[in-house]
Amino acid sequence: MPIAFRVQRMQEGARRGVLETPHGSIQTPAFMPVGTQATVKAMTPEELQEIGYGLILANTYHLYLRPGAELVAAAGGLHRFMHWSGAILTDSGGFQVFSLSPLRDVSEEGVRFRSHIDGSTHFLSPEKVIEVEEALGADIIMPLDECLPYPVSREEAAISLARTTRWAQRCWHALQTDQALFGIVQGATYPELRAESARQLVALDLPGYAVGGLSVGEPKEIMYDILGQTTACLPPEKPRYLMGVGSPEDLVEGVARGVDLFDCVLPTRIARHGSILTRQGRLSLRNARFKDDWGPPDPDCHCYVCRNYSRGYLRHLFTSDEILGLRLATYHNLAFLYQEMEEIRQALDEGSFAAYRQAFLARYGGAPRVAGNNEQEMCEGG
Repeated sequence: MPIAFRVQRMQEGARRGVLETPHGSIQTPAFMPVGTQATVKAMTPEELQEIGYGLILANTYHLYLRPGAELVAAAGGLHRFMHWSGAILTDSGGFQVFSLSPLRDVSEEGVRFRSHIDGSTHFLSPEKVIEVEEALGADIIMPLDECLPYPVSREEAAISLARTTRWAQRCWHALQTDQALFGIVQGATYPELRAESARQLVALDLPGYAVGGLSVGEPKEIMYDILGQTTACLPPEKPRYLMGVGSPEDLVEGVARGVDLFDCVLPTRIARHGSILTRQGRLSLRNARFKDDWGPPDPDCHCYVCRNYSRGYLRHLFTSDEILGLRLATYHNLAFLYQEMEEIRQALDEGSFAAYRQAFLARYGGAPRVAGNNEQEMCEGG
């Protein structure tokens, strides 16, 4: 069964919907935990489901290199391989090729690169990426794209987005399954290039669209501006996915600009270094001031960790290098983001998202920024 998406209600630019996949229904807007190598670090699938997650992300680049798509296919596909009954989205690995590979050569045919694991040489074409993703068997798959750093010249961005569009077309023609192939809008921080990229990809009538190439070093004000201008160019009836963005404030601001799906390594990565997310901001539990703090990690959180453990105990685990510390912090951080998205969905259901956004950002340490008025004009006129 291919995916189906319904927008149930809107409040200004924010959308409340449901995404139907072959492995379950996802209430949107939603955050996806990152399971790069067929595992969300420190978490079991049962724990993710206990929190409430039904959609996670895995990475084609990493699974292609290790253990190999053929082995995953032989195990019965990614769902069975990793014992996950929910939905899966696989990134194409384009970002990893450009960020991890010590040596790469980009051509019209694809990308030749050296593995960050052992230095071996590999070549990924758009067709090869689809072949690998079909073997993995995810519900939603992404085409090969080129992710540029910030800053980059307009000329480089224009050349890159044109290539990304051609690669998306080749991926679409190569697809042999009913997996949902999304397009990835590129164009760096140039609004007119973003609009052009969106127009080219929308012409393919794909099941959904992602916004790539943001949160790569640009100031947040620029990221929010480009995001709002880009989502205004995408068809309202299709799901929108903001790639690699997932801090608490970015989730709120992304939803305000019409995003339905998010993913980010932030909650699991900072947990492994002793940091947790709270309604008042991020805390480093390694700090000595938490040594005798017997309060819950976040007094406003109702997750398993906050109901049963204290900041002082978690600090003890981290200073003692105990594995349980990073497991509990990871569980809490993922539960925190799930609860945040649940609150956002409830606010959209009640028509109170604007007030929720204001209150959340004021408490978390930010302030909502009003998007520019030229977003729709940019798509219609440019």
